[in-house]
Amino acid sequence: MAEFHPVTHCIFDMDGLLLDTEGIYKDSFKQQLSKYDKNYTDELRAKVMGTTEKDSIKIIHSELNLPVTEEEFHIESKKIQLSKLSSAELMPGAERLVRHLSKSGIPICVATSSGKESVDLKTSNHKELISLFSHIVMGSSDPEVKKGKPNPDIFLIAANRFSDKPAPEKCLVFEDSVNGVKAANAAGMQVVMVPDKIITEEKRRTATIVLKSLEDFKPELFGLPPFPE
Repeated sequence: MAEFHPVTHCIFDMDGLLLDTEGIYKDSFKQQLSKYDKNYTDELRAKVMGTTEKDSIKIIHSELNLPVTEEEFHIESKKIQLSKLSSAELMPGAERLVRHLSKSGIPICVATSSGKESVDLKTSNHKELISLFSHIVMGSSDPEVKKGKPNPDIFLIAANRFSDKPAPEKCLVFEDSVNGVKAANAAGMQVVMVPDKIITEEKRRTATIVLKSLEDFKPELFGLPPFPE
């Protein structure tokens, strides 16, 4: 069994971890790419998951050799996605865990690769829950985030914005993507992975622990207050 170290702060990814948005992005890109007779494969989707909006567009545009410019593709994709994101629902176990940590006095924040416009939309039906986080770092619109996941920037910035500025090893990250896990590892943080089913076993191995759902998380493994009986 892996060795876990006590933490004091928690950092959450948003898409596919707190909010069930991956299906929305998948359907949006499929709809858009069908115009060019291109497929949004699971392999391509896995490469894109966790990256900033700009990097996602760059990867898809390059891999599929699209007959439009990156900028044109980006404008079109954003228009489709923004029309659907407000319907995003919470992932299983997300609300219970966030409320438990908040009630227990554990500092929590969000580090998402998304930008402000899409974050505002996808959280529009969950404002009260989102208000429990001390801050949200948005990789696609935050000028301090120079490089997106799999680089560690976003998690180091998120940790530094807690009022007491914890050391990286005192932070526990919750992620669903391979790029996110790599970023957490690079930041020197432990990471709980709740992967999409398209992520292969091999690519799950660098996570500190892998769970099927946030419902399966046991806070006491990392020195956090256990759920009440």
